[in-house]
Amino acid sequence: MTSGYDPRALANLMLDEADRLSIGLSNLVLQKLLYFAHGIYLVRTKTPLVSGYFEAWQYGPVHPAAYKAFKNAGSAAITFRAAAQDILTGKAKELPLPADPFVIGLVQQVLNSYGQMSPGRLVDLSHAKDSPWWYVVDRASTEVALGLRIPDNVILDRFQHHKVSIGLKPLSGDPSDDTPFA
Repeated sequence: MTSGYDPRALANLMLDEADRLSIGLSNLVLQKLLYFAHGIYLVRTKTPLVSGYFEAWQYGPVHPAAYKAFKNAGSAAITFRAAAQDILTGKAKELPLPADPFVIGLVQQVLNSYGQMSPGRLVDLSHAKDSPWWYVVDRASTEVALGLRIPDNVILDRFQHHKVSIGLKPLSGDPSDDTPFA
């Protein structure tokens, strides 16, 4: 599998699109939307949308790197963007946003479908029985689970238990398709 986009860059794209739609996103909501976008993309393309991993936290899947980038917003709507750090100077630098039309369309559809849902409803969706989050938490009750990571292979195998869908038609699954959600 390829490594995927920096999760902070994808989160920035999601926040920009949310602003365009006048939707305020808290970190909790952003985490769920990022997870749903990642899962949908993974199922359709068999490659991860974001690099790194999600973990099973109390309120659902969380990407630790994206969470850390936005934790200063607390439970309020996020009004800033994540930045990278230049390893030579230590100064903040802008993260390049994904430019792939398929990814941008996916982000727009996730926001249109789930962006207005309450945090509680998104948590409920992320906790669905047999879903990746549920599976990891359930297994942790009987086995050793380091950090409660939700591996991409578990997301791939169990994402359908969320019963999430976006748009009027299924995703084409072809990342080169210019109209994946028509």
